[in-house]
Amino acid sequence: MRTPPPVSGEAYPTETGSEARSNYLRAGFTLNTAYDDNVFAGAASKPVGDVTFAINPTFMIDQSTPRTRRSLAYSPGFTFYQPSSVMNAMNQNAAAIFQARLSPHTRISLHDSFAQTSNVFEATYGGVSGSTQSPTAALVAPFSDQLTNAASGELSYQFSRDGMVGGSGTFTMLKYPNPAQASGLASNSNSRGGSVFYNLRLSSTQYIGMSYQYSKMSASLANSPSDTKMQTLYFSYTLYQRSTLSLSISGGPQHYYVVESPLPASAAWTPAVTASMGWQRSRTNFAASYSRTVSGAGGLVGAFQSNGGNANASWQFARTWSIGSTAGYSTQRNVIPAFLSSSQGGHAISGSVSVQHPIGENFTAGFGYTRIHQSYSGIAGISQNPDNDREYVSISYQLSRSLGR
Repeated sequence: MRTPPPVSGEAYPTETGSEARSNYLRAGFTLNTAYDDNVFAGAASKPVGDVTFAINPTFMIDQSTPRTRRSLAYSPGFTFYQPSSVMNAMNQNAAAIFQARLSPHTRISLHDSFAQTSNVFEATYGGVSGSTQSPTAALVAPFSDQLTNAASGELSYQFSRDGMVGGSGTFTMLKYPNPAQASGLASNSNSRGGSVFYNLRLSSTQYIGMSYQYSKMSASLANSPSDTKMQTLYFSYTLYQRSTLSLSISGGPQHYYVVESPLPASAAWTPAVTASMGWQRSRTNFAASYSRTVSGAGGLVGAFQSNGGNANASWQFARTWSIGSTAGYSTQRNVIPAFLSSSQGGHAISGSVSVQHPIGENFTAGFGYTRIHQSYSGIAGISQNPDNDREYVSISYQLSRSLGR
């Protein structure tokens, strides 16, 4: 049996079928130069543009056996700004995956990703998930020092031919070491939670399930802490069309409980819905998701009715040419607007497009464009100049060695 996206918490694949592979050791580096038109968002009356130069060494290993899979990726980065050299910084991105079949019917999966960055455009790991267990930041401070970490674990047991039970746990963290760079945002926020689920296979292509999720999200701004506890009962349906397409939808009642000292706690019920899809062919890949849920943390103080969606697409339109794009949006509405230190909410829209072309056996050239628009009243770090536009050109060098099977 498979573990459908609503309960697995795993991201959909982002590479095309011809790029997907396992059992390899890969090392290299990427040189990148870009122009960003708003590197001091919120700190000046007019946007200030800068040219950046970055070098990012990379190391990746992926090894599979009939019972296990181990994957590790690490990329330190060095970014230099001209003429604003005071912003020069080091970045780090790391991701690890471990999966094992402990017995013929028991499977464990562990994931962790970490980023230390002063430039969100240099963060390299992420994707489209079909689950709301690991919330992402509601908005971003593009050029602020920040630390993020997301960890999850899942254990599943197939107790019959068509029945499976399991449980999972998640932890996410977002921290701004220099709060002055992210004025109006929570300097430290985190989310932790767990879930249990039951899956029933109706046929080789259809699954239904039920899951219970609990999460607690905490954030603090100017010594005003906010805690949001949520309990959700999801009912889900997943359709697998051969090996190329999967569709999932889940929904159910959600209860939230919000505390922001010194005001009294507030609680209510609301519906929660999430839907996702993944489509993968030899030269084309597409993944998208949508969710409506109450959420907290993610850089904002308070509890918010969140509506959001994101998509990722890639297409190898010729033997040596490929194009990729991402898009996302989110709206946040404060469910307890009387809480004085809470943000009232807002919306964000982002998108990017990139083109890649190999130049030789080990080199690849790329160029692309990214735009971020955010509208959040009362967030000084972005309210004056809410838009970011970035154009970049990159050269990558990569060596790859097969590890066999």
